[in-house]
Amino acid sequence: MLSAKMQDALNAQVNAELWSAYLYLSMSVDASAKGFKGVANWYAIQFKEEQAHAQIFMNYILSRGGAVKLAPIAEVPTEWATPLESFEQTLAHEQKVTSLINNLCHIAADEKDFATSNMLVWFVNEQVEEEENAQDIIDSLRKVDDNKFGQYMIDKELAARVYVAPAILADKE
Repeated sequence: MLSAKMQDALNAQVNAELWSAYLYLSMSVDASAKGFKGVANWYAIQFKEEQAHAQIFMNYILSRGGAVKLAPIAEVPTEWATPLESFEQTLAHEQKVTSLINNLCHIAADEKDFATSNMLVWFVNEQVEEEENAQDIIDSLRKVDDNKFGQYMIDKELAARVYVAPAILADKE
């Protein structure tokens, strides 16, 4: 059973994950409108991943006898000057999400909630990957700077990304 404090924190994380999904959907639409189909694809996949993360949290809350309480999703930005700018914002956002996950870990540890601590290990590892992916793309975009062919090649590479449901979620389907 979840404590009220843990349940509230997990529900707040559900909202944060859905906000992240909404942000990445907005980034995908903006990139598509500007002709960056690969960047748009990368963000569309990211949108699906964030929805999956929210679902994982909701499934967990329910599995522990808790109640899922969905809250309104705050407005997100809708335009970025360049793909580099959007990925820099992505990295900053993922760093914020990492701090939110770390806070959940602190609450679980303080409450000696070992089941939640164990579940959160997946998200700790996921955040390392999320930050690394964003940084790698930023590094690539900075290397090509304003080189249109370089930007084109990175866009083509990002177009190859495909969605794979997280194993932790696939087990529930």
